[in-house]
Amino acid sequence: MRRPRLARLTRRRGRQRVTRRGRRMTLRDLTSEALAGVAARPSRLALTTLGTVLGIAALVATIGLGQTAAGQISDRFDAVAATRVTVEPGETEGPDGQVALTQLPWDAPARLERLAGVESAGTFAAVDVGGDPVRGVPYGTQEQTVPVAAASPGLFESLGARLSGGRTFDEGHDARGDAVVVLGRYAADRLGINRVDAQPSIFIGDRAFTVIGIVDSVDYRTELQDSVIMPMTTARELFGLEAPEVLEVRTELGAAQLIGRQAPIAVDPNNPDLLDVSAPPRPGSLRDNVSADVNGLFLALGGLSLLVGGLGIANVTLLSVLERISEIGLRRAVGAGRVHVAGQFLVESGIVGLLGGLIGSTIGVLATVGVSVVRDWTPLLDIRLALVAPLLGGLIGLVAGAYPAWRASAVEPITALRSG
Repeated sequence: MRRPRLARLTRRRGRQRVTRRGRRMTLRDLTSEALAGVAARPSRLALTTLGTVLGIAALVATIGLGQTAAGQISDRFDAVAATRVTVEPGETEGPDGQVALTQLPWDAPARLERLAGVESAGTFAAVDVGGDPVRGVPYGTQEQTVPVAAASPGLFESLGARLSGGRTFDEGHDARGDAVVVLGRYAADRLGINRVDAQPSIFIGDRAFTVIGIVDSVDYRTELQDSVIMPMTTARELFGLEAPEVLEVRTELGAAQLIGRQAPIAVDPNNPDLLDVSAPPRPGSLRDNVSADVNGLFLALGGLSLLVGGLGIANVTLLSVLERISEIGLRRAVGAGRVHVAGQFLVESGIVGLLGGLIGSTIGVLATVGVSVVRDWTPLLDIRLALVAPLLGGLIGLVAGAYPAWRASAVEPITALRSG
């Protein structure tokens, strides 16, 4: 009796080993089955991959263009704003306890121009003409309310002024106190002056001033475009200007912070703390802030595109599960386990995502370079992004295929065969 029973136990254990051996499925087998399933429907593969391609391409291109644009913005800032320093009088308390402003010296531009790193310096002040009207003709009713300002010769270069005609006054005009003015473009329009080759004149009260130039635009202090601008000495002698109001300094690139520290000492060595100095932040920190802001915006857009691509993979994979119910039932009937079925669909979606990531990464890099060439920019792109993007596509495919794979593994063989 023991021998037949032992034989039956031996045959049962042998069948269990065969079954277990048959249920073993290597990664190679799983990959080959997944590739066969993906390649069986090339048109669907193309459409499914398209969502990931667009998502990865959008991500790489937007981040690349964001970095490139941030670089251009910071370069332009470095070329303009990062070279500007202003010095203004500070408040001081008098003997009677009243608060008053300190005064800038008349030769403040000359003191600053002796510093290494200063390209130009000039002073500015509003001029009180005592209610005298400003006219383009000596007599008549064409009186205009036009602001009058005083400037040293170096102010125009410091503010990046561009002329539409004529010239600006020089050190000679300022030293002699000549009755010459430069008009801002809007002030010239209001006074009826559009050219200076005939040396037109304007009148402030009964005094005539020769117009020698018209300012078309400036980088800073745009109020000058609506003003009549005369030399500092002229305003001092004719209208009693007491002192300049502000000192504008243009520095070499990278020297603004140093000049900002040295300017108070150069202008007023005895009381440097009484001057208010405005200098730009370090260009490097601003560049980082601009890059972070722009990249954050584009990263959000790229993430949205990836979400759309992932949903596309999930929908198509779920549709594939529903269409292959019979195949799933047959596999389960011949011994495939739930893990095998789920693994096949999971690998299929991962392959689709990886393929879309490779193509999308290539398109994104080419788009970044193409736009940079058209805009005459220097393309900036982190090479790690181009290498990680395909892996990101594969990860999105795996995540998107998780639910369809679970649905496939939950199919019962009998129900699947009956529905098929």
